Amino acid sequence: MISHPKHCTVELQALPSRIGQVRRIVSAQLRYWHLDQLIDRASLGVTELLSNVHRHAQPDKSCTVEMELVLGRLMVSVRDHDPRLPVAGDMPVVGDMEDLGPLATCGRGLAMVAAVSESWGARPDGDKGKVVWFTLPAPSITDRQPARPPRRAAAEAPVRRFDQVEVEPAACAPAPVHAPARPVATG
Repeated sequence: MISHPKHCTVELQALPSRIGQVRRIVSAQLRYWHLDQLIDRASLGVTELLSNVHRHAQPDKSCTVEMELVLGRLMVSVRDHDPRLPVAGDMPVVGDMEDLGPLATCGRGLAMVAAVSESWGARPDGDKGKVVWFTLPAPSITDRQPARPPRRAAAEAPVRRFDQVEVEPAACAPAPVHAPARPVATG
């Protein structure tokens, strides 16, 4: 894995056991970037793209997953060595999912990517293969940090000492009653 402040690259064989590992890497990287709210959608998208490489890519299952933060967007791409771009039957748009039978076991992956992402697509990568990608809007840094209450000026904040605070006894809570200790073993 190669990671920079706004870029992460993972090279792998798209095998089922490796897909789970890449999901964990994606999650860890997004936590590192403080983009926890994107973990579920990015993990789903990466899983679907890697599953397609495992199922369809020829001549091998070697691929590269890249995540990059660019201009308020998380760009996730999977590059493989198969130059064949997905055809219309392999890439249903979200509205075409009704054309799939209710018991169909494939054909929904890229439709799910389209449903959870802001944009997505596929492009040739010269004679090296192709790249299938999707983007997610990355919240700005102010959206990611919890709001802090405004700080008071020193003159506004009254200073109270502990010995000046009056504490009333709790009227509702009776004092606890402890049971006598019992021996663990009887003889």
